[in-house]
Amino acid sequence: MGNGSDPAFRATQPVINIGGQDDLSLGEGLVSMMIVENTTGLYRSEVLFDNWGEKNNSLDFLYFDRQTLDFGKAFKIKLGTDTFFEGRIMAVEAQFGAAKTPQMNVLAEDRFQDLRMTRRTRTFADAGDSDVINQIASDHGLTPNVNVNGPTYKVLAQINQSDLAFLRERARTIDAELWMDGSTLNAKTHTDRGNGSLQMIYGGKLHEFSVIADLAMQRTSVSVNGWDVSSKSALQHESDDSVISGELDGDTSGPSILQSALGARKESLVHTIPLTSQEAQSTADAYFKMSARRFVVGHGVAETDLNLRVGSYVNLTGLGPMFSGKYYVTEVRHMFDRRRGLRTEFTSERPGIGQA
Repeated sequence: MGNGSDPAFRATQPVINIGGQDDLSLGEGLVSMMIVENTTGLYRSEVLFDNWGEKNNSLDFLYFDRQTLDFGKAFKIKLGTDTFFEGRIMAVEAQFGAAKTPQMNVLAEDRFQDLRMTRRTRTFADAGDSDVINQIASDHGLTPNVNVNGPTYKVLAQINQSDLAFLRERARTIDAELWMDGSTLNAKTHTDRGNGSLQMIYGGKLHEFSVIADLAMQRTSVSVNGWDVSSKSALQHESDDSVISGELDGDTSGPSILQSALGARKESLVHTIPLTSQEAQSTADAYFKMSARRFVVGHGVAETDLNLRVGSYVNLTGLGPMFSGKYYVTEVRHMFDRRRGLRTEFTSERPGIGQA
């Protein structure tokens, strides 16, 4: 995606690009649009077009001949010269409403759909997660851009899983995120993704925002147990809020509030089987970070900006001392319709609340 153009001159009407060519007629017939991206990859779009009009000197359905909109075609959505979404058409839906013009809904997905539709059973011996990600990228003709940390495993097993499901499982284990840029498969740790930051004030670019700080899923510590095969000894690692201290920016964390308000609430993971101390630590740290970061979750509606992407930070102001601050964007929905125009809905999280 592009970096966003000057907001003073930003276009407000999405442009549809099919097979590498901008199609102005599709833009004119655009009824609504939704582009969804999140931290687990597989970005998707749903775009609704009018499907009735003049064709070959008569009134007819516009797209049922599959000449313009067809399965597997390259499908881009742009705003000005910047690309919102890039993928391929995976489904078409005809809609015939009461007293409405017939419409065609086009559903497209990015290159992760190749991985979603490939299911395997196999093992990786003496490999790290970066090795696995690079191998899967190569299997699908993708260019890997991998920067993850983690142990080397004696054996990693992919058992009747799609390549996408297996990558998502591995990413969760090492606190990493996945996304696709064209044909480049990206995998980076949460703290290294760093897609920049935006400033938004409530009543300005930030139109709406609801936010909750919730202790229900917080824990004061997370422990992982296993068995070290080489030394024939038990393994245990316990993670606490020291692993997220660098992300708090002076805020008070959910685990520390839980400890002071209700006392210790400890979690023990029993579904993992670490074979080394590094595996135990990696798993415990990743799980603790994931839950701690979701202490504060906000849902907003903002002026569309291509820099408002999953993996970016938004510094929100005008929300009072408890909830003003820096949030990490975990989901983005770029929306368009003829009544409300262009806007962006987003979900964000942070591991703490501000001081009064």
